[in-house]
Amino acid sequence: MRFWEIDFLRGCAVITMVIYHLLYNLYAFGSLNINLYQGFWHYFQVATASTFLALAGVSLTLSYNRTLQQGSQPRFTKYLKRGLRILGWGMVITVFTYLTLGDWYVRFGVLHCIGVSTILGYFFLALPNDVFTLVVSLLCLVLGHILSYHTFPFSFLLFLGFMPHHFHTIDYFPLFPWWGVVLLGIFLGKQLYPGYQRAFSLPDWSQVLPVQVVSFLGRHSLTIYLLHQPIIIVVLYLLGIISFPV
Repeated sequence: MRFWEIDFLRGCAVITMVIYHLLYNLYAFGSLNINLYQGFWHYFQVATASTFLALAGVSLTLSYNRTLQQGSQPRFTKYLKRGLRILGWGMVITVFTYLTLGDWYVRFGVLHCIGVSTILGYFFLALPNDVFTLVVSLLCLVLGHILSYHTFPFSFLLFLGFMPHHFHTIDYFPLFPWWGVVLLGIFLGKQLYPGYQRAFSLPDWSQVLPVQVVSFLGRHSLTIYLLHQPIIIVVLYLLGIISFPV
């Protein structure tokens, strides 16, 4: 059994992600004068990323509880393989952006973060004390906020949130604070779906057409994430909205 609301919320995040990246491409190619780094659009992007990462945590809880419900003990290797697969796609993006964008390439983007968080998150799934997960989540968020105001003369801890001097990239989601969002999702998953059951009542809108469409996007979020940027750029180019420098 799938919980339609999870797919639907992830699908909503897919839509907002596509909207933001459409605007980003128009801005990057000089076709639109917009400030994406402050105000509404900044919070729009943060909300989109937070939704993805929190739902990743909720999904980890659901997967863990579903395995328990089936009478099996969830194994670390399952989450290790899942995390490494997502991390592997993140490395594909790293290589691709390095070849196409130079110094702006993705060192530790959202897929890297989700991949590592999936592996680390396993150790919080079986904890009997959910408060500990919440505390660690909040500590990650606070530490990440503090680190965001500083830069450092080294880069080997970049994945944690220690940004080196003169650092720039198109996609950066360090473990501090973003692992905290995944842990928050694990915490919420335990509260809202204990024993792989809803702890709240919700009408069944899974057969409503708009919900089905958005949920379909949510079920294929990784594929859409990997393909949507090249598709947007090609479409904008064919429409004559953007052009590439000669």
